[in-house]
Amino acid sequence: MNIAIVGTGYVGLVSGTCFAEMGVNVTCVDIDTQKIENLRKGIIPIYEPGLDEMVKRNVDANRLHFTRSLSSVIDDVEVVFSAVGTPPDEDGSADLQYVLSVAREFGRNIKKYTILVTKSTVPVGTAALVKATIAEELRKRGADIEFDVAANPEFLKEGAAVKDFMSPDRVVVGVDSERARKVMSRLYKPFMVVSDRMIFTDIPSAEMIKYAANSMLATRISFMNDIANLCEIVGADVNMVRKGIGADTRIGRKFLYPGCGYGGSCFPKDVKALIKTAEKNGYEMRVLKAVEQVNEHQKGILFDKLVRHYGDNLSGMTVALWGLAFKPETDDMREAPALVLIDRLLKAGATVKVYDPVAMEECRRRIGDKVIYAGDMYDAAVDADAIMLVTEWKQFRMPSLAVLQRTMRNHVIIDGRNIYDREYLEENGFTYYKVG
Repeated sequence: MNIAIVGTGYVGLVSGTCFAEMGVNVTCVDIDTQKIENLRKGIIPIYEPGLDEMVKRNVDANRLHFTRSLSSVIDDVEVVFSAVGTPPDEDGSADLQYVLSVAREFGRNIKKYTILVTKSTVPVGTAALVKATIAEELRKRGADIEFDVAANPEFLKEGAAVKDFMSPDRVVVGVDSERARKVMSRLYKPFMVVSDRMIFTDIPSAEMIKYAANSMLATRISFMNDIANLCEIVGADVNMVRKGIGADTRIGRKFLYPGCGYGGSCFPKDVKALIKTAEKNGYEMRVLKAVEQVNEHQKGILFDKLVRHYGDNLSGMTVALWGLAFKPETDDMREAPALVLIDRLLKAGATVKVYDPVAMEECRRRIGDKVIYAGDMYDAAVDADAIMLVTEWKQFRMPSLAVLQRTMRNHVIIDGRNIYDREYLEENGFTYYKVG
């Protein structure tokens, strides 16, 4: 089976590579000439465990190809996936210019029945716009060519995206024709050998599922952060509360970990977009607005704890940040809490030293040399008045307290992910703050 995937970002590259791994002949398309040249050389633009080896293996096997032109391959494919970006517009709604650009190119170039599948996260109603755009391009050509539009949202977790794609807990496909359903079933069949986890829906429902899923997860995070902040005021231990409510099978344990806020490419953008979709349709998403407000407040919680300890003026002080990416196993810093912390620390006069196993270059790309980039986690702690644990990378979980006792100027640890043992740290002479 031959397919094309337009967009070689996180979703497009992972999806294309995993399809190729299952024997599909895949051509990834991107207008960025340098990115395509780099991919042909095996230079991967994102950090995702296991992806670089898989890309190389499938390029060598001649199943994975890269090009700048969709028109050069469209005659040979049955399915075109649109995996281009849908960044938030100024008002928070999803910007669909790239999605509709793919639809126009598709309509200008198809010569036989082909399916255009939207894999990008898009608001409900986007498929109808895509379909109308393609139809308009065919009308301009005077062409009467059958096509279908489908919605196939992705549910990849950064840091585990390859595993998620190869062993999905569900594959959601929105279609409005039996012909499209059969083609999509055949494409995903290799992933369903153990059990069939495909869910076929109408197209608007498929578009909504993605937003609803991410918004529910974001809601659980903000709910627990709200509970953690109240626990701190009334003297309850949020970790005990989490265990107590998580043992209820109706609630479960996942996404109940309090911390310093969520970030990344999905949750912030999708919550905003769903709020905007509702507004455009005359409805107010009151719960999600609160979720967003709680999260924005939570990104500053570690700074607030530092100020309560030292006071408002941090001039002359050095603060070490352990972790920059919004979560472990990725270099993604989009909407990362670390960016908010760095900004507030610098404005308060502090010197900021940072270390992250993979996101150092991404941080430098974003903010330049406003901070000191340390060689490792202990280098960041030298002469520090406080360490802020921002991202729970495994290598941060059992630091050498002996090294920190020797190298830190003041022994304060502010734990943004609640991974340390208060009693143990305090026994070793550290002042410890956590969330909740």
